[in-house]
Amino acid sequence: MAKAKVLSKEEIKRVMRIADTGRNGLRDRVALSLSILAGMRIGEIAALKIDDVRGIDGNAVSVIHLAKHQTKGNRSRRVFVSDELRKLLTSYLATISGLDGSKALIRSTRTGVHFSNVSLSLRLKAIYLAAGISTSSHSGRRTFATQKNALGIGMRTIQHLLGHANIATTALYCDVSDEQMLNAVNMSNM
Repeated sequence: MAKAKVLSKEEIKRVMRIADTGRNGLRDRVALSLSILAGMRIGEIAALKIDDVRGIDGNAVSVIHLAKHQTKGNRSRRVFVSDELRKLLTSYLATISGLDGSKALIRSTRTGVHFSNVSLSLRLKAIYLAAGISTSSHSGRRTFATQKNALGIGMRTIQHLLGHANIATTALYCDVSDEQMLNAVNMSNM
Protein backbone atom coordinates (compact mmCIF):
# COMPACT_ATOMS: atom_id res chain seq x y z
CA MET A 1 0.00 0.00 0.00
CA ALA A 2 1.37 3.41 -0.98
CA LYS A 3 2.03 6.06 1.63
CA ALA A 4 -0.49 8.87 1.90
CA LYS A 5 0.66 12.12 0.32
CA VAL A 6 2.29 14.80 2.45
CA LEU A 7 0.44 18.01 1.64
CA SER A 8 2.18 21.28 0.82
CA LYS A 9 1.02 24.51 2.46
CA GLU A 10 -0.72 25.50 -0.79
CA GLU A 11 -2.50 22.13 -0.97
CA ILE A 12 -3.68 22.51 2.64
CA LYS A 13 -5.13 25.94 1.80
CA ARG A 14 -6.87 24.49 -1.26
CA VAL A 15 -8.30 21.58 0.74
CA MET A 16 -9.61 23.96 3.42
CA ARG A 17 -11.22 26.19 0.77
CA ILE A 18 -12.97 23.14 -0.70
CA ALA A 19 -14.13 22.02 2.77
CA ASP A 20 -15.56 25.50 3.42
CA THR A 21 -17.71 25.38 0.28
CA GLY A 22 -19.66 22.33 1.41
CA ARG A 23 -22.97 22.29 3.27
CA ASN A 24 -21.12 21.26 6.42
CA GLY A 25 -18.03 23.37 5.80
CA LEU A 26 -17.08 24.21 9.36
CA ARG A 27 -17.58 20.62 10.53
CA ASP A 28 -15.44 19.30 7.66
CA ARG A 29 -12.77 21.94 8.26
CA VAL A 30 -12.62 20.94 11.94
CA ALA A 31 -12.27 17.24 11.04
CA LEU A 32 -9.47 18.00 8.55
CA SER A 33 -7.77 20.33 11.02
CA LEU A 34 -7.79 17.73 13.80
CA SER A 35 -5.84 15.52 11.39
CA ILE A 36 -3.52 18.14 9.86
CA LEU A 37 -2.92 20.36 12.91
CA ALA A 38 -3.04 17.78 15.70
CA GLY A 39 -2.04 14.55 13.96
CA MET A 40 -5.14 12.68 15.09
CA ARG A 41 -6.19 9.38 13.54
CA ILE A 42 -9.51 9.15 11.70
CA GLY A 43 -10.87 6.77 14.34
CA GLU A 44 -9.91 9.20 17.11
CA ILE A 45 -11.63 12.09 15.35
CA ALA A 46 -14.73 9.99 14.72
CA ALA A 47 -14.85 8.96 18.41
CA LEU A 48 -14.64 12.51 19.83
CA LYS A 49 -17.50 13.79 21.94
CA ILE A 50 -18.24 17.49 22.39
CA ASP A 51 -17.07 17.39 26.03
CA ASP A 52 -13.71 15.94 24.91
CA VAL A 53 -12.84 19.31 23.37
CA ARG A 54 -15.06 21.75 25.31
CA GLY A 55 -13.73 23.25 28.53
CA ILE A 56 -15.79 24.50 31.46
CA ASP A 57 -15.83 27.99 29.93
CA GLY A 58 -17.35 26.66 26.69
CA ASN A 59 -14.14 27.23 24.72
CA ALA A 60 -11.84 24.58 23.29
CA VAL A 61 -9.37 22.89 25.61
CA SER A 62 -5.60 23.01 25.07
CA VAL A 63 -5.23 19.26 25.63
CA ILE A 64 -7.69 16.60 24.48
CA HIS A 65 -7.64 13.53 26.72
CA LEU A 66 -8.52 10.43 24.73
CA ALA A 67 -9.74 7.37 26.63
CA LYS A 68 -8.52 3.88 25.76
CA HIS A 69 -11.64 3.07 23.77
CA GLN A 70 -11.09 6.15 21.56
CA THR A 71 -7.60 5.20 20.38
CA LYS A 72 -5.78 2.61 18.35
CA GLY A 73 -3.95 0.10 20.53
CA ASN A 74 -6.33 0.61 23.46
CA ARG A 75 -3.99 3.12 25.17
CA SER A 76 -5.23 6.45 26.48
CA ARG A 77 -3.32 9.47 25.20
CA ARG A 78 -3.21 13.24 25.21
CA VAL A 79 -3.56 15.36 22.08
CA PHE A 80 -2.07 18.83 22.36
CA VAL A 81 -4.08 21.52 20.59
CA SER A 82 -2.35 24.43 18.85
CA ASP A 83 -3.63 27.98 19.24
CA GLU A 84 -4.84 27.94 15.62
CA LEU A 85 -6.81 24.73 16.15
CA ARG A 86 -8.22 25.95 19.49
CA LYS A 87 -9.59 29.05 17.77
CA LEU A 88 -11.26 26.93 15.07
CA LEU A 89 -12.66 24.47 17.62
CA THR A 90 -14.01 27.32 19.75
CA SER A 91 -15.82 28.76 16.68
CA TYR A 92 -17.28 25.35 15.91
CA LEU A 93 -18.32 24.78 19.53
CA ALA A 94 -20.22 28.09 19.45
CA THR A 95 -22.36 26.75 16.58
CA ILE A 96 -23.26 23.60 18.52
CA SER A 97 -23.39 25.09 22.04
CA GLY A 98 -26.93 23.88 22.63
CA LEU A 99 -25.99 20.22 22.23
CA ASP A 100 -25.39 17.79 25.07
CA GLY A 101 -21.65 17.27 25.66
CA SER A 102 -21.97 13.51 25.27
CA LYS A 103 -22.95 13.94 21.59
CA ALA A 104 -20.51 13.36 18.74
CA LEU A 105 -18.28 16.33 17.93
CA ILE A 106 -18.10 15.38 14.25
CA ARG A 107 -21.47 13.91 13.42
CA SER A 108 -23.54 13.00 10.44
CA THR A 109 -26.15 15.58 9.55
CA ARG A 110 -28.36 12.73 8.34
CA THR A 111 -28.29 10.61 11.52
CA GLY A 112 -26.96 13.05 14.13
CA VAL A 113 -24.54 10.45 15.50
CA HIS A 114 -20.82 9.71 15.19
CA PHE A 115 -19.44 8.98 11.74
CA SER A 116 -17.98 5.52 11.43
CA ASN A 117 -14.23 5.45 10.76
CA VAL A 118 -14.92 4.39 7.17
CA SER A 119 -17.55 7.08 6.55
CA LEU A 120 -15.33 9.85 7.93
CA SER A 121 -12.37 8.54 5.97
CA LEU A 122 -14.43 8.58 2.77
CA ARG A 123 -15.67 12.10 3.54
CA LEU A 124 -12.13 13.47 3.93
CA LYS A 125 -10.92 11.56 0.87
CA ALA A 126 -13.76 13.14 -1.15
CA ILE A 127 -12.67 16.61 -0.04
CA TYR A 128 -9.08 15.85 -1.07
CA LEU A 129 -10.30 14.63 -4.46
CA ALA A 130 -12.45 17.74 -4.95
CA ALA A 131 -9.28 19.76 -4.30
CA GLY A 132 -7.52 17.79 -7.03
CA ILE A 133 -5.43 15.66 -4.68
CA SER A 134 -5.55 11.90 -5.03
CA THR A 135 -4.66 10.55 -1.60
CA SER A 136 -6.14 8.90 1.47
CA SER A 137 -7.59 10.44 4.60
CA HIS A 138 -4.27 9.63 6.29
CA SER A 139 -2.56 12.54 4.50
CA GLY A 140 -3.33 14.95 7.34
CA ARG A 141 -1.55 12.81 9.90
CA ARG A 142 1.51 12.30 7.66
CA THR A 143 1.57 16.01 6.87
CA PHE A 144 1.51 16.84 10.59
CA ALA A 145 4.44 14.51 11.32
CA THR A 146 6.50 15.69 8.35
CA GLN A 147 5.95 19.37 9.19
CA LYS A 148 7.08 18.83 12.79
CA ASN A 149 10.14 16.94 11.57
CA ALA A 150 11.00 19.75 9.12
CA LEU A 151 10.86 22.22 12.02
CA GLY A 152 13.57 20.20 13.77
CA ILE A 153 11.30 18.72 16.42
CA GLY A 154 12.80 15.50 17.74
CA MET A 155 11.48 12.12 16.67
CA ARG A 156 10.62 11.14 20.27
CA THR A 157 8.43 14.22 20.62
CA ILE A 158 6.71 13.49 17.31
CA GLN A 159 6.22 9.88 18.45
CA HIS A 160 4.36 11.07 21.53
CA LEU A 161 2.34 13.64 19.57
CA LEU A 162 1.17 10.86 17.21
CA GLY A 163 0.58 8.35 19.99
CA HIS A 164 2.86 5.69 18.50
CA ALA A 165 4.16 2.87 20.67
CA ASN A 166 7.20 2.37 18.43
CA ILE A 167 9.48 5.15 17.21
CA ALA A 168 10.19 3.19 14.00
CA THR A 169 6.54 3.69 13.05
CA THR A 170 6.91 7.42 13.60
CA ALA A 171 9.96 7.54 11.31
CA LEU A 172 7.85 6.09 8.48
CA TYR A 173 5.49 9.08 8.74
CA CYS A 174 8.20 11.71 8.29
CA ASP A 175 9.35 12.57 4.78
CA VAL A 176 12.67 14.38 4.48
CA SER A 177 13.16 16.97 1.74
CA ASP A 178 16.33 17.73 -0.24
CA GLU A 179 16.31 21.19 1.34
CA GLN A 180 16.39 19.65 4.84
CA MET A 181 19.32 17.42 3.88
CA LEU A 182 21.23 20.35 2.36
CA ASN A 183 20.61 22.44 5.48
CA ALA A 184 21.79 19.55 7.64
CA VAL A 185 25.12 19.15 5.87
CA ASN A 186 25.71 22.92 5.89
CA MET A 187 25.25 23.19 9.65
CA SER A 188 28.57 23.75 11.29
CA ASN A 189 29.73 22.07 14.46
CA MET A 190 32.72 24.44 14.69
